[in-house]
Amino acid sequence: MKFTLSWLKDHLETDASAAAAVDAMTMAGLEVEHVTDPAAKLAAFTVAKVVEAVQHPNADRLRVCQVDTVDGRKEIVCGAPNARAGLTTIYAPIGAYVPGLDVTLVEKPVRGVVSNGMLCSAAELEYAEESDGILDLSNDLAVGTSAAQALGLEAVIDFEVTPNRPDWLGVAGIARDLSAAGLGRLKDLSVAPVPGTFKNPIDIRVDGSACPAFSGRLIRGVKNGPSPDWLQARLKAIGLRPINTLVDITNLITYDRARPLHVYDAATLQGGFIEARLGREGESIEALDGKTYAVDETLSVITDGSGVIGLGGVMGGVSTGCSDATTDVFLECALFDPIRTAQAGRTTGINSDAQYRFARGVDSGFMVSGLELGTRMILDLCGGEASEVTVAGQIPAPPEGFDFDFGYVEALSGLSIPHARSRQILTDLGFAIEGDRVTPPTWRRDVEGKADLVEEVARIAGYGALPATPLPETPRSPNGVLTTRQARARTARRRMAANGFHEAVTWSFTHRPTAALFGGGDERLVVANPIAAELDCMRPSILPNLIEAAGRNARRGFADVALFEIGPVFSGDEPGDQRLAIAAILAPHAPRSWDKRPDADLFTLKADLLGLLDELGAPVASLQTAQGSAAAWWHPGRSARLQLGPKAVLAEFGELHPAVLKALDVAGPIYGFEVWVEAIPEPKKKGVKTKAAFTAPDLMPLTRDFAFLVDRARPAGDLVKAAAGADKALISAVRVFDVYEGAGVGEGQKSVALEVALQPREKTLTEAEIEAVSGAVVAAVEKACGAKLRG
Repeated sequence: MKFTLSWLKDHLETDASAAAAVDAMTMAGLEVEHVTDPAAKLAAFTVAKVVEAVQHPNADRLRVCQVDTVDGRKEIVCGAPNARAGLTTIYAPIGAYVPGLDVTLVEKPVRGVVSNGMLCSAAELEYAEESDGILDLSNDLAVGTSAAQALGLEAVIDFEVTPNRPDWLGVAGIARDLSAAGLGRLKDLSVAPVPGTFKNPIDIRVDGSACPAFSGRLIRGVKNGPSPDWLQARLKAIGLRPINTLVDITNLITYDRARPLHVYDAATLQGGFIEARLGREGESIEALDGKTYAVDETLSVITDGSGVIGLGGVMGGVSTGCSDATTDVFLECALFDPIRTAQAGRTTGINSDAQYRFARGVDSGFMVSGLELGTRMILDLCGGEASEVTVAGQIPAPPEGFDFDFGYVEALSGLSIPHARSRQILTDLGFAIEGDRVTPPTWRRDVEGKADLVEEVARIAGYGALPATPLPETPRSPNGVLTTRQARARTARRRMAANGFHEAVTWSFTHRPTAALFGGGDERLVVANPIAAELDCMRPSILPNLIEAAGRNARRGFADVALFEIGPVFSGDEPGDQRLAIAAILAPHAPRSWDKRPDADLFTLKADLLGLLDELGAPVASLQTAQGSAAAWWHPGRSARLQLGPKAVLAEFGELHPAVLKALDVAGPIYGFEVWVEAIPEPKKKGVKTKAAFTAPDLMPLTRDFAFLVDRARPAGDLVKAAAGADKALISAVRVFDVYEGAGVGEGQKSVALEVALQPREKTLTEAEIEAVSGAVVAAVEKACGAKLRG
């Protein structure tokens, strides 16, 4: 929405500058986006008078002018045909930037004569689209007067209008709010009716759905043509192109009072009636924008005996448009349904000034007054005589009042405002107050309750008046301010980044078929109003989002990625069905290497997972590795679960199933894991205990190797866990260094080789002591896993 300061002062008695108006608007809640000040752009340009203009000695179409300027008398070469002695025009000095030419003036000879500046046309100052010569201004202007002042240019204020304030789409509505804010006194906005001198011969009909109410009258004997300079200048200032007086009047009132009007050439109306109804299949209209639009039953249309002549609340038709030959005009002021008008804009792609306002809701109480205002301007500028006003349909009832305790202003906002001041603010904004009952005006149908009234009082009184009341001090929690879940998310983010993974932030939605691949897609989790067709379901896992991200990277030449994300996953629509998950994927597509094992990346990922769980406080030493029990989207032979029991699953990891990757159109292999934070046991609350000081052992460690025959399905981790518990004082580490199946090993069995590290602390171990520990390791593994020492 754009307007000028002088336009604002048509409705507001104030001496405020544009800057002061902008500040007041901002404090009243109007978001000013931009202020265009032509005075700043044309600061270098001033009024000058041509004293003498003689023929250029070396050019037939140039003249050498002696010009009185703000810098004294200057000799300037000019090629305009209207350059003459006595002409008052605009002068640009050397060094000035000419916006219409996109050049900066420099001193240089023109056909042998140096020009000490430039005399400007309207187009060169971007005051008009084209011009035949230099500006010819009034001789009353003094030399040195600024170009902006001479041309009547002023600052244009552009601000954003929120959908709930359609009254701000008119300058009068802005003036009303600024008056309440104390910037000036609001002038009388009432409109005196224009008595009709004859009965309206045109019958008006409405269906009540497409158009609740419609008012109109005939004005005959008008004289159309170019509108007055002041009207054209006002429209040009806000970026509108003047057309003719009748159309310019409707455009002016649209921006002045947020009240769209429409004029029809009465001579082109057929059938003696005009009707607002819903469209019908097969109908069409050639609109004023030169395009033809198909009409259906969802659109509001204006018709006469010939068919559709306008799109209700959107745009008129070519067949009834007004021209300079128009002598009788039918003036329309109607109400159209906001929802239907908004849909019409989306269907047709038309975003006209009228559609923009009707879609947000115009003032129903100003319908007849808007018609009277348009009538008065037409009679003043075009002459003629008006018929009586005809109103069809039912104007909606005004908003209902409700009781309001003015003490609620302080209770809700914290602003200590006298009740009389609150009453005055609401009165200035147009609210009717009788006792403690407040009735919103017809242009404020967004006000529905007492909280809305508090907002009105608070924004006009000024949010800067809010008291700075400190919050009460609360004792600091000895355990910190973060919950265990929050602390774990922070820890996980740091750990994964340290391990070389890049954090991804993806949608909590996914495509329903994709969700089905990962155990989701339940009807309860389908989004009713998705932001995109492919994001129509809440995600059951983070993995598909990360896999698709890896695929997008691969298609752009970055196939080797490591990604992680921390976020919610959903198994149902109940509060307890949302869980916090930590997911990561590794897409190893680095250059081929002869020394890399095919499964090295999987074990790297497993090490990262175990390190993460350990840092999150999970009892890693007690975890069970359950192979063959992971979900269906994992590779059945290359995946596993980490659990504390069948019902306490902390994580799943492994290689993603090739079929799943194929369905997502992503090349494999891809390894990943997913951790459920809530499944990790809460740490027991205990007093802070300082860790014991690290002491490096003085004695050398030693290792012993064992090879056990064990059932093929037995996880190697079970053997490691059993061996480590054989003698916790001496055994410092156990690791698997070989797994063998084949000749020499029975059917259904495998050989697992363990390296057990012993770390003596007090003395060197004797052979007997080493043999005792070795025996304990063998006994522990045999008892826990049913293994036998391989001979």
